[in-house]
Amino acid sequence: MEGIQIITQDFVNVHITKSETETAAPIERRFKKGITVSEFKTKLELVTGGNATTMKLKLYDSKNNFVCDIDNNEALLGSYPVDDGMRIHVIDKFALVKDFDTSDSAERFRLSEEEYEKKGDTLRSFLQRNRLGKYNEEEMTKLKEQQQKELEEESRLAESVLVGARCEVRVPQQPVRRATVRYNGPLDGAKGLWIGVQYDEPRGKNDGSVNGKRYFTCPPKYGGFVKPVYVTVGDFPEEECDLDDEI
Repeated sequence: MEGIQIITQDFVNVHITKSETETAAPIERRFKKGITVSEFKTKLELVTGGNATTMKLKLYDSKNNFVCDIDNNEALLGSYPVDDGMRIHVIDKFALVKDFDTSDSAERFRLSEEEYEKKGDTLRSFLQRNRLGKYNEEEMTKLKEQQQKELEEESRLAESVLVGARCEVRVPQQPVRRATVRYNGPLDGAKGLWIGVQYDEPRGKNDGSVNGKRYFTCPPKYGGFVKPVYVTVGDFPEEECDLDDEI
């Protein structure tokens, strides 16, 4: 949902590899950029056999150059410079099961939910039997507690961001931008709280509206929505837009 802020397209096609089988052919998958990194890790459980609570993600470009770690569970996948053709490498202690290729997911789509549940050799059944990933109640309880603490911390941060205040927006892998706070609250279809800002320069993605719903009004390309953790309130002078330096 960071398409609100920096996503250029709704989906991205990436190659997935894991540390246990680095020589194996990458698995290509398509993901929404609007999901959080935490949600993304949960989806990767069924691709890699890893555990969402312990896996670490590293991003590589199409030429196999390291780009960055994807390490903020509350950030959106689209807040990182993920693009089509890039590779995401998963590091974890993986379940010892058959190759995690497209066979299980492909079979899953050919069968009804009832037929799939009856099979005893699926990835899902293995995870259930061995209480791995999202089927580990203790780990999932810890994850929910962690997410609750993160939401409480997000709420605390949001309380200090007042509408009308001047601020700087510091999103990972993005240049620092100055803006004025125009909205503070939830967004339809997005998790948690968001800060709507009007940038001093046309470096945003919208005009204060998202998916047909308006939260504030500003000129096109001046609006954006970011998480409270990326917003620093202060007495920041307005940036001057020098068109002579623009290409």
